[in-house]
Amino acid sequence: MSFTIHGLPVSNGIAIGPAHLVSHASLEVSHYILPQEKVKEEVARLDAALEKTRHDLASLHEHKPQYAAAEFDAFIDLHLMILQDEHISHAARNMIKGERCNAEWALKVQMDDLVQQFESFDDAYLRERKTDVIQVVERILKSMNGHSAHGLPEVRQDVQPIMVAHDVSPADLIQLKPQQFAGILTDLGGATSHTSIVARGLNKPCVVGLHHARELIKDNDMLIVDGAQGVVIVNPDKQILADYTLRHSELELERQKLKRLKTARARTLDGTDIALHANIELPTDLPDVTENGAGGIGLFRSEFLFLNRETLPDEEEQYLAYREVAEGMEGRPVTIRTFDLGADKQPAGAKRVASNPALGLRAIRLCLAEPQLFKTQLRALLRASVHGNIKILIPMLSGTAEINQTLNFINAVKMSLDVDGIPYNTDVKIGGMIEIPAAALSLQAFIKKLDFLSIGTNDLIQYTLAIDRTDDEVAHLYDPLHPAVLNLLAHVIGGANKANVPVSVCGEMAGELAYTRLLLGLGLRQFSMHPAQLLAVKQRVLTTNLPEISMLTQRLLRASDPMKIRELIDRLNG
Repeated sequence: MSFTIHGLPVSNGIAIGPAHLVSHASLEVSHYILPQEKVKEEVARLDAALEKTRHDLASLHEHKPQYAAAEFDAFIDLHLMILQDEHISHAARNMIKGERCNAEWALKVQMDDLVQQFESFDDAYLRERKTDVIQVVERILKSMNGHSAHGLPEVRQDVQPIMVAHDVSPADLIQLKPQQFAGILTDLGGATSHTSIVARGLNKPCVVGLHHARELIKDNDMLIVDGAQGVVIVNPDKQILADYTLRHSELELERQKLKRLKTARARTLDGTDIALHANIELPTDLPDVTENGAGGIGLFRSEFLFLNRETLPDEEEQYLAYREVAEGMEGRPVTIRTFDLGADKQPAGAKRVASNPALGLRAIRLCLAEPQLFKTQLRALLRASVHGNIKILIPMLSGTAEINQTLNFINAVKMSLDVDGIPYNTDVKIGGMIEIPAAALSLQAFIKKLDFLSIGTNDLIQYTLAIDRTDDEVAHLYDPLHPAVLNLLAHVIGGANKANVPVSVCGEMAGELAYTRLLLGLGLRQFSMHPAQLLAVKQRVLTTNLPEISMLTQRLLRASDPMKIRELIDRLNG
């Protein structure tokens, strides 16, 4: 019987193959009381399992595969931190001693308590970290019972099946050879889960949040995974299978053709040059940037240096990371955003809990509230500026007061470097993110005081439409083509161009093919996106004639009916 399951799209592409079900460790453990003379032995058994798990995770650090995602080390660091958390180790030991219970039961009780704490968080990213807690406890239990911590089975080498799991840890997933599975499906997980990030790094079609796939799908069922739409078709009929097989072949052929564009100049049919830059999180992303022929880095999200670790990076560590990227780009521009921490990205030791983190103490607000943290980063950035073409980007500015405070900080740090005799680029360019409607409407102040602008469409859309993108109940209302959003984009791009101030888009819209010609028609000449999206966008640029699309773009700006806007977008991309 054929049927379809819908989940959350994580990694694009189409995968076709037989289902390969992966069992998951049950956390339904027995509970029994120990004789007093066995308590010390039970504590020792727990400690041995904790130590073995720690050794296994540390070994993954040392022997990680070369295809591991850039964030893999951070994932392992987080699991090591959870392993050392007093709720897992210290409290479990005390429970064994105090209640004379078995170690498995003590771990389960402490895990449930910790998971409950994570579930109480308002922020979706933090709630999803409960999955990491469960995965760590599963590893300990497997070690305690003498099973391999790597619970994924080997598969036949002559087929590429689709992995179907209730859940799978990023540590387990990364140990798979990339060619072992054609796609990945899980019942649990969200778009920001660590497993999802690893899956994207493996470049395999992946759908998560399917809820009941592990129960509904049987081993060797034929599956079609549409990673772009978040759709899984189980036992498709011959016609659907033939259609998707053709689409899969076309996608593969198109992917190979796109590689030929790596060295091509990004220029429209009418001869206008377009700058296509890449977004990165860590220096280890540089090979992807080079592989896809990016003209520069339009957004280095520096906050990823601060995440999933016990201590904050000091000035020297940050300096070396920024220097590595600057030198790796060999003179091409590198725009580094000062840390956008807060909301869903909390640094080590942060205890803040806000009722609405997206509107709270985050980004530049946090920088100004933590001056020593901010000055440390600015010193590292300025020191690295002599090693390449570094530009500094400030996130979440809302008006003149914050701009003035930020520039004063930068000048003070320059003076401290002068006193210390440390060289830096005295003419380093300072830019601001336009991601709050107030910033877009205060454009003239930004243009007067800053060297360049970068539009963060993700937050700009969210704040303009008052929609939390992480809330499933309203996420469908998140609309880049809402007339208010389009007019703000036109206002910022047009105003910056008129004042000859460089402006780029570094949000998700920059990498979406459906919006490439729209943004070009609005006057955008610099895009920044995930490296994997760059060649497809370049192809769209090469087939675009700006005079032909300008009139249609203006009609689109005047439209207010959603159906009419969609119709005009289709014509623009036709």
